[in-house]
Amino acid sequence: MLCEQAPKIATTPLVVDWPRLLQVLKEHQRFLLTTHIRPDCDAIGSELALADVLRQMGRDVACVNAFTVPPALQFLDENQELIALWEPRAKEEIDRADILVVLDTTAWAQLGDMGPVIEKFPRKKIVIDHHVSGDDLGAELFKDTQAEATGRIIAELVRRLGLSFTPRLGKLLFAAIATDTGWFRFNSVRAETFELAGELTKAGVAPDKLYRQLFENERLGRFRLMGRAMARAETDLEGRIIHSYILNTDFAETGALSSDTEDIINTTLTVAGTELALMFIEHTPGQFKVSFRSRCHVDCSRLAAMFGGGGHKSAAGATVPGPLDVARARVLDAARRAMQQ
Repeated sequence: MLCEQAPKIATTPLVVDWPRLLQVLKEHQRFLLTTHIRPDCDAIGSELALADVLRQMGRDVACVNAFTVPPALQFLDENQELIALWEPRAKEEIDRADILVVLDTTAWAQLGDMGPVIEKFPRKKIVIDHHVSGDDLGAELFKDTQAEATGRIIAELVRRLGLSFTPRLGKLLFAAIATDTGWFRFNSVRAETFELAGELTKAGVAPDKLYRQLFENERLGRFRLMGRAMARAETDLEGRIIHSYILNTDFAETGALSSDTEDIINTTLTVAGTELALMFIEHTPGQFKVSFRSRCHVDCSRLAAMFGGGGHKSAAGATVPGPLDVARARVLDAARRAMQQ
């Protein structure tokens, strides 16, 4: 049954079978691309970048998702290529595709209303992703769990096809990689990360302009929402754990959008002495999306898996039923045990 299985965590690093992936891409003509709800730059950037690459290969491509593009990321979808599942043309694109590609997730819970579409899709399905944990989507996996972002995999695809990085591809992939590495400050960053960033910059990316578009273009509603989350922050285990929450009612009261919660948790880890951060976000009444961030020995993907979620060692997420006090007590108890191991 959809969404009922426990996510699996890779015990050894996974790498992409490049000859097989290239074979699959060359064998199909009409592609349907999708990614996870509450999208970030890696999701949207990778999806649009792969669409560009496939079109350079002469393929027919449509991008259908169970979301509308957040205002802060609309500059990435400047041609308005991303189709919302509820738009009339979405069904036609789904029906005519001979292959479906899921990007940047292998978790049913992150696919929203695209989940049933993927489950029922009768033709070829593949996943291109970099997350450690995930569900069985009934698709062939092309996963690199050591990649900084799914955008890294798409960049490698460009190289292996012998294509060039256009200015547009450069922007999409730089945004994907830079944001998934916390603007190059996470421990997933290695020398090759900067080499790729340099290559994309040569292709025409202006990192200063991109940074301003992403991080210096705040909506007032998001600013107010961040204030509420920061004011509610509490610590545990003598300051090693920090946690806060956002309620469903906060969005209307501050004028914020659901997508405005992106990256707020990372701000909490700037408090001196903190090693593990938890953010409880009530996007849907009674259901809390819990984000985990670690800069210590705690594996966030394993912590999130205890609640049916997944992700990376340093960043992961899960959905936990409320009320808040119950959800927070359950997760904090698991977090304390993980910290003390």
